[in-house]
Amino acid sequence: MFASMTIHEASLQLRFQLFHMYDEREAGNITDLVMEHITGWKKIDRVVNKTIPLSAQQEQMLKDFTKALLANKPLQYVLEEAWFYGMKLYVDENVLIPRPETEELVDWLIKEVQSSGFIVPGSQSGTKNLLDIGTGSGCIPLAIKKSFPALKVHSCDISEGALNVAKKNAAAQQLNIHFHHLDILSETARNQLPVFDSIISNPPYIPQKDKTTMAANVLQYEPHTALFVDDNDPLLFYKAIAGFAASHLTKKGMVYLEIHEGMADGVIDVFKQKGFTRIELKKDLQGRDRMIRVEKFND
Repeated sequence: MFASMTIHEASLQLRFQLFHMYDEREAGNITDLVMEHITGWKKIDRVVNKTIPLSAQQEQMLKDFTKALLANKPLQYVLEEAWFYGMKLYVDENVLIPRPETEELVDWLIKEVQSSGFIVPGSQSGTKNLLDIGTGSGCIPLAIKKSFPALKVHSCDISEGALNVAKKNAAAQQLNIHFHHLDILSETARNQLPVFDSIISNPPYIPQKDKTTMAANVLQYEPHTALFVDDNDPLLFYKAIAGFAASHLTKKGMVYLEIHEGMADGVIDVFKQKGFTRIELKKDLQGRDRMIRVEKFND
């Protein structure tokens, strides 16, 4: 009878196969995450139990995961999970994989809200409204709602597939988000939304011409509608958001946006043209201009 592969043998085999695509450190990290997912054990437990054989089901999982990884499929899609702001979220190819820069954007908003007294923890009186534009996996609205349970959080997306993923994550996190299936570029559609105290978004902003500089696994698997914009109008989402904020943001309301590092001046000009003057540009941890905050101080 054929002997099953042990945990240690499976780890060595996967790491060796990944060496053809990744450096030693990344191959090791991916192997650890895959083996933890398959066995349910942390690394120390797998070391202690390294001679235990995999079950037939676990061996099939390893085979399927290896095949997908060798086909350039991102690890998060292979495992159908990604971590964001301390939450394990379900992800598939309907949504972007959450990025560290987006965590920085969310963290900026959360820390400013905490320090401003904008929301009184646990209070339902004078409930504030926030809109996230471009739901994706739901990572942004869920992180904010988890930090501020009293905040009424709305989120919209043009993709029904993305909204289904976000709703699944909201249910898993036991958080109530008001989801809207609409195209933010449609003035008629967005004008049906209520007025908000805050708006946050990581909209599509990568010009089509930049595809040549991007990793193959991103181009092959991540949803292009959530990534790319036309070269002739790369700021179209910011124009829509600025127009919406001009009419649907309360006085002293804030807009927090992730931006392309080469488009900061253009995004700022878009908001200035709509009458916004209190605009702050913020660098990410890599020192790149990747976020802006806009305050509405006039009606």
